Amino acid sequence: MHRQAVVRARLALNLKGLTYEYVEEDVKNKSPLLLASNPVHKKVPVLIHDGKPVSESQVIVHYVDEVFADAGPSLLPADPYERATARFWAAYVDDKIGAAWRTMLFASDMNEKVGGATQAIAALETLEGAFKDCSKGKHYFEGDSAGYMDVVLGGFLGWFNVFEKMIGVKVLDATRTPLLAAWGERFSAGEAAEGILLQDVDKVLAFLKAFFA
Repeated sequence: MHRQAVVRARLALNLKGLTYEYVEEDVKNKSPLLLASNPVHKKVPVLIHDGKPVSESQVIVHYVDEVFADAGPSLLPADPYERATARFWAAYVDDKIGAAWRTMLFASDMNEKVGGATQAIAALETLEGAFKDCSKGKHYFEGDSAGYMDVVLGGFLGWFNVFEKMIGVKVLDATRTPLLAAWGERFSAGEAAEGILLQDVDKVLAFLKAFFA
């Protein structure tokens, strides 16, 4: 099971065209490497570059974009205002979608899970307008190619499919948010997302059932 934050970090690395070694962690039996690399939060993702650990998905995305500026396209817009706008919406995603994700995943009561799905849908309806403004009629938040906001929201895409089957609510729905639904299909089919976004929903649900047992 890939946490959305881990997916986000890997998407950024892939969009930059970087080669890296991915090490899976057992979240119930954390390795000494993880505990030493992220002693504050003790959680994934952690990027180790030149022997130095970088923690937190948003921080990793910024780090990768800055340190490997010459590798692949820039993830953040060049224009300062557009860059600030992207960061604003990224914070919105973490605040609204992130909170809803935690409710849908960890709440024990089904009504609470449905409430989390409702919150996610409302946030996506707001992001539908943001996508329209930021993309300027093109395929991605950043325009012609995927970038920062695509990575930030893209980390949740596979989970929306899991929650649909778990809760019975379609979170990313083309009838409500047609632009984002089309974007989600396009981004999921891209080379950067290959093998990263969750595909086998039944396998993930079986894992979650055992995990929370």
